This record gives sequence, C-alpha cells and structure tokens, in this order.
Amino acid sequence: MASTAITHIGTLITNTPSLGHGPLGQLHDAALVIEDDRIAWIGTTSQTPATDSHHDAGGRAVIPGFVDAHSHLLFAGDRTAEFTARMSGRPYTAGGIRSTVTATRRATDAQLAANLTAHLAEMHRQGTTTVETKSGYGLTTADESRALRVARAHTPETTYLGAHITAPEYADDPDGYVALVTGPMLDACAPHARWIDVFCERGAFGADAARTILAAGRARGLLPRVHANQLGPGPGVQVAVEAGAVSADHCTHLTDADITALADAGTVATLLPGCEFSTRSPYPDARRLLAAGVTVALATDCNPGSSYTSSMPFCLAVAVREMGLTPDEALWSATAGGAAALARDDIGHLAPGARADLAVLDAPSPVHLAYRPGVPLVHAVWRDGRPVPPAP
Repeated sequence: MASTAITHIGTLITNTPSLGHGPLGQLHDAALVIEDDRIAWIGTTSQTPATDSHHDAGGRAVIPGFVDAHSHLLFAGDRTAEFTARMSGRPYTAGGIRSTVTATRRATDAQLAANLTAHLAEMHRQGTTTVETKSGYGLTTADESRALRVARAHTPETTYLGAHITAPEYADDPDGYVALVTGPMLDACAPHARWIDVFCERGAFGADAARTILAAGRARGLLPRVHANQLGPGPGVQVAVEAGAVSADHCTHLTDADITALADAGTVATLLPGCEFSTRSPYPDARRLLAAGVTVALATDCNPGSSYTSSMPFCLAVAVREMGLTPDEALWSATAGGAAALARDDIGHLAPGARADLAVLDAPSPVHLAYRPGVPLVHAVWRDGRPVPPAP
C-alpha cells in the first residue's frame, strides 16, 4: 500500500478534538500520512514516519474537504432573466422551477452528464470533496430516473426529489401526482437513490402529502430529508422530525417550537446562505440554533434558480457575515456538519481511518476563508487520497 506524507502544515484542522486544540482539533506545524484512500497518521512534522512520497505544504493550512450536503445539479437551461427580474424587485417564489423542468426534459443524457460534471469540477477546485445532489427537474418517471442514473455515476449521495413541485401535467390533479411520486416514479428511482426529499412549502407540497411521500420512500429503503421553512413559517420542520429525517434544509423561518423539535430529535439544520443571498431573503439565525443545541450544516444549494453558486468558501463567508457563525463554527458546519447531514462518519474530519479528503489553502489559517471573501484560496485538493487534477 503506497503512502504519502504532507508535512509543514501551518494549521491543520482535524475536527477531532482529541487530536489537537479546541473543538476543531487544531495542530500547528503538523503533518499527516495517507495510505490508499485513508488517513493513516496525524501528528507534528518532526514526528512524521517514513513514507513512499512526500509533499511539503509550505506553511499552508489544511482542512477537511468541504461536504456539500444539498445541491441540485441535474438540470439544463438558464434562469438569468428570472435573476435579473428578482434583482429588480420581483420576489422569489417556487414557480420558476417550471422553466428548468421544461429545459431539463429537452436535454439529452449526455447534456445532463456534461453539465453535472462541469459543476462537480467547479466544486472540487474550490475544496469540496463530497457532494449530494437531487433529481427534481424532470417530474416524469423517465426523466427523474435518468437524472438519478446520471448522478449515481459520480456520487453515492443521490436524492430522489420527484416531489419538488407538482408536474405541470398534474396541475389540476395534485393527488394524482402524489400517487405517481409514491408509485411508479418511486419504483424507477429508488434503485439509484440513497435519499428521498420533498419540498414542503406553499406552492409545492403540504404536510399531509409530504408525510405520504416520505413514508413511501422509507418503505423502499430511502432515507428522508426535507426542504423546510424556506419561504415562510410552515410545517416542514415538524414533518421532518416526525419522519425521522436526518436533515431539515433551509430552516429560514423557524418558531421556538421548530427549534426545540430539531434539538430534541437530533435533526441537522442544513442552512443554505447562497439562497438567501441570491433571493434577497432574510437569513436564518444560526446563533439561535446553536444556542438550542441544534447541529448546523452549511451547503450551497447550487441550482439554476435560487442559488447558482458552487462555492462552499463563499457560503462560509456569507454565513459568518450574515448568520451569526464564527469562522470556526462555519468551517465545522461546512465540513463535519455536512457529514452529519449525510449520516457519514468517514468524511468531514481528518483522523486515522477517515477518508483522505482535504483541501490545502493558500493561507496560514482557515479563518482567511471568511476574512478574504471571494479570493480563490484553495491551493490543492486531495480526494480519496489522490490530488484532484487542476482545471485544463
């Protein structure tokens, strides 16, 4: 088994308190050893064991690879006109999804795959090593299942989101669409998905329909997660908790009861600051969630309508500036928090046995991610124990 050492790391963030200082388990003048696709050893540079190869970090910081636990990358088309209108004062609603549905249905499998891989490459170059992505822009059995087949070739974290909105053909028969989503469409999609999701929101699916959809997915072995409380107060968080969802995503408009329910159930609140930035909406109060003991994750929500960013560093900086997180808390939420939102214990941290997914920063400390927003600070990325090739 080949081994590689990375030495002279200025600040190493392990997210493993037993390995270093503070909640992030920080080490200075640190080193790590990779064997195959796993971390084999962590310590100081002076104690580094002999390895087959060696990389000198030159005092740069090293962090776990970002874990983006919420994205929508299976799409075609462009919604710049909608964005321009919104920036001119039109409010965001769920209705714009329909234009992406039309474009996605027209796209070939090759076009969907090319768009997906282009966005994944963007994410990897910015330090993201694990990506969850969803269907939801086809809304027919054939289009939803092909989207998930395409996605599954690139990530194991695939989510069936037939319940994004009601398909246009069922505008006058929403119950019929729920029957499709929980019947033939689920049968076709379940083999290619790990998760099932529902947009529980006004203009999309109410609480009863969401419960029905999530229960059908659980019966087929899919794990539940919910788009919850994005556009206003609503039942989404309570539905997520009742369903045993690993994560409730968005969580922009929460009551005290919602926060208590999340904390009591151990449900992760996945916050999506790019969405609020792009829709000029109120930001969720992450401080309030943390004070109640809720686990917080950060993700991009990369999609063509409400958050067309693939940059976790950008979302981290916005979360610090607008949502009340400290730089350390935001980094944890973008790495270990994302892993929690995906029920994964092999990513989001750096410790012996963890996957060798990491980012090397052109900075001595990861605080620079929030301190220098918009600056491309990711120097190199290692995924599954190997360097990610730079862009051609």
